[in-house]
Amino acid sequence: MTPAWMWLLYLSVPQVFPEAQSAELYVEVPENYGGNFPLYLTKLPLPHEKAEGQTVLSGGPGKAAEDPFAVDPDSGFLMATRALDREEKAEYQLQVTLESEDGRVLWGPQPVIVRVKDENDQVPQFSQTIYRAQLSQGTRPGIPFLFFEASDGDAPGTANSDLRFHILSQSPAQPLPDMFQLEPQLGALSLSPKGSTSLDHALRGPYQLLVQVKDMGDQASGHQATATVEISIVENTWIPLEPVHLAENLRVTYPHYIAQVHWSGGDVHYHLESQPPGPFNVSAEGRLYVTMDLDREAQAEYLLQVRAENSHGEDYTEPLKLQVVVMDENDNAPVCTPHGPSISIPELSRPGTEVTRLSAEDADAPGSPNSHVVYRLLSPEPEEGSEGKAFELDSTSGSVTLGTARLQAGQNILLQVLAVDLAGAEGGLSSTCEVAVMITDINNHAPEFIISQIGPVTLPEDVKPGTVVTTLMATDADLEPAFRLMNFAIEEGDPEGIFDLIWEPDSGYVQLKLHKNLDYETAPHHKVVVVVQNVEKLVGPGPGPEATATVTILVERVMPPLKLDQESYETSVPVSTPAGSLLLTIQPSESMNRTIRVDSSLLGSLGFILILVFTHLALARKKDLDQPADSVPLKATA
Repeated sequence: MTPAWMWLLYLSVPQVFPEAQSAELYVEVPENYGGNFPLYLTKLPLPHEKAEGQTVLSGGPGKAAEDPFAVDPDSGFLMATRALDREEKAEYQLQVTLESEDGRVLWGPQPVIVRVKDENDQVPQFSQTIYRAQLSQGTRPGIPFLFFEASDGDAPGTANSDLRFHILSQSPAQPLPDMFQLEPQLGALSLSPKGSTSLDHALRGPYQLLVQVKDMGDQASGHQATATVEISIVENTWIPLEPVHLAENLRVTYPHYIAQVHWSGGDVHYHLESQPPGPFNVSAEGRLYVTMDLDREAQAEYLLQVRAENSHGEDYTEPLKLQVVVMDENDNAPVCTPHGPSISIPELSRPGTEVTRLSAEDADAPGSPNSHVVYRLLSPEPEEGSEGKAFELDSTSGSVTLGTARLQAGQNILLQVLAVDLAGAEGGLSSTCEVAVMITDINNHAPEFIISQIGPVTLPEDVKPGTVVTTLMATDADLEPAFRLMNFAIEEGDPEGIFDLIWEPDSGYVQLKLHKNLDYETAPHHKVVVVVQNVEKLVGPGPGPEATATVTILVERVMPPLKLDQESYETSVPVSTPAGSLLLTIQPSESMNRTIRVDSSLLGSLGFILILVFTHLALARKKDLDQPADSVPLKATA
């Protein structure tokens, strides 16, 4: 028999029945319901005409009906047949169908989800009834050293399971009754600020705390439970660490133990940081390790920080710092600082002049024997028979200076110097430094004539100006073309400027040419002194005797032919004319203002003429012996 109120509820529900209902129906049922059963939950949206079918309740496709639920066949209400426990099951998934007698589905399925509404019927429980913890002196206030764990079977996220923790009592209460503080929601137990300042003077413990956990959040009502905490105060072992010295390229098995840290409080997690980042780690026991070879040249020092943290990553106290110093070993050879293409040194530079200063960098520890570099000269070696060295080397500073051996301009010398560390001791590493040195030329050679005495050179006095008298050649031992440029000049022997010099600027040849006419009567011979000098300023001693050349020139007289005033002369010579008598007088056609000089050739010609005359006269006389005559005609032709 359906109650009247149920029919009224039924009639008040809108009667809209789709052919199929797929939207889920949600129903909430309080757990531990203390009223009468069955408990009507909700009206199912069944169709009006359902006589030919029956309502079937199941737990889903192929599942049996969920206990403790049922459907009232008359009203179509979903019912709960007994009290529900959320902690046993919080949600039920049902489906309702209308089926024929042969099992055909006439309507549905209609999903129905029944949720059991929580009530505060569960008492919180600590994970353990007695907690034991160690608290190290030096722990910072507010840093939890113990986290309480408690559970509540009521629905998570509701006030029924919202737990709060509180300290109920502390024993003993010395030196302060509130040495500790407890974070209500997290259950984090830590020293109070007052307790932190008093901990060093506190009792050696243990302290005993009575701790409560209560549900319903901050509400006064709720279920509660208690637990006991025993706290032992221990001495602070978090002490500074001495620096650790590790050799680079350490030949050991890795990871290699280097140090130990220890936090005397409980529940500690060690965390290691390295600055700069390095190959270090820390174990759960606080043992510090290096995990691979160190290279001092890459990083000479590391600063490690070790943290003692609780389970939430909070530092119990200040981190410990550990300095790791990487000790050097001689694993780097000196490296020479590169020089330019070459170093130029002028020739004749004084001994002791610094050529270069070598520098070899050693990457090993500065100031240690491993980086103490000395130098040895390898080349050039002194030549055989040489009295001195071309170069001197200061083994400490690497300064290379000129020695006493003379170097020639144009020499290209490769200096090879050995740089050795360990101050040159056995076992030191080395490398070779090379420096190219070029000996440059200076204008220290005066030009010189190859032949300093030329001549005598004979020239007719009628030779034309511009005629080349002679060619002189001078040389200069310098190498630089600019230092070999020469100037020539007539120093003496030509006051009238009869001669001139012609030369090319870059040539060592100079021509002595006739600039004016020669005159035998004025100067039958000349001695011309030619000097040569550099265009550039000469360095060192001045020119020597070889810088002058003397050219001797003889002038050859030229006589013009003598012309008489007539072509032939006739005179009569008595036969009795004694020898040596004047026959006739011959005059030149031009008047002469000076004494006529007859050279030997002219005298020979006249003698020939006279011989002819007297021979002719003698023949005539012989022919005419028998004929008397007073004179003999004489004819002379010019």
